[in-house]
Amino acid sequence: MDDFSRLPIGIFDSGVGGLTVLKAVRERLPDESLIYLGDTARLPYGTKSAQTVSAYALEASRRLVSFGIKLLLVADNTSSAHALDALRAEFPGLPVIGVVEPGAAAAAAASARGRIVVAATESTVQAGVYPRAILHSRPNAQVTALPCPLFVSMVEEGLTDGPIAEQIARHYLDPLFTGPDAADCLLSGCTHFPALAPLFHRLLGPEVAVVDSASTTAMVVEDLLALRHLANPSGQPGTIRTLVTDAPERFARVSRVFVPWEIDVAEVETIELG
Repeated sequence: MDDFSRLPIGIFDSGVGGLTVLKAVRERLPDESLIYLGDTARLPYGTKSAQTVSAYALEASRRLVSFGIKLLLVADNTSSAHALDALRAEFPGLPVIGVVEPGAAAAAAASARGRIVVAATESTVQAGVYPRAILHSRPNAQVTALPCPLFVSMVEEGLTDGPIAEQIARHYLDPLFTGPDAADCLLSGCTHFPALAPLFHRLLGPEVAVVDSASTTAMVVEDLLALRHLANPSGQPGTIRTLVTDAPERFARVSRVFVPWEIDVAEVETIELG
């Protein structure tokens, strides 16, 4: 088991947003080595059919598994919504974790009155996965799935605070977080959105719980590794390997919004899938 526990965790995303999940795992589990694969050649997944998303997720995951990993973490919300069953069937001996269920369970627990808003991309909202998962944990919850497509562009342009970011955030959030029926919990249902957490906290105030799937998913990973005795016993800082399928220069540039360390483009490996 020791040899297997020293293997890295594989993290898959359609692009750069999953770096928020990588960051959360790194902060919580600094001894674990990580391999991150962003399928930047085929993003966004949100405009693709469920069948295509599953096919892409399987191809990317097969590549990660080929490197030798002990756990597969699907950081992409669309893939988590459409491909988890296929991935678990493909790799029956490998733990596979998505971001939807951890985030939903955390929001269900954090909401004081059960009035929860899920801010997500349009494709994730249309899939309906977060409301279903939240209602599974808390059947009497009132859940509103809110498409916030501009948040993705904002984050990738580095507009995580300031007048423009505040105006757009208020446009989306004010109607649901004001008045006597105001929501009391905001769940970030997109891996880009944790970068906006400081803005959300400031605009919504201390009475509103702000939950993101990145940090809660990292907690689930930690618990699973402990349960299965898979935590790396070395006591040494783990390594991070970064793979993309296209545009490593843009990936390295945009990554600065998501992680506090610099990703050197020379260390970003470009691979082909399919």
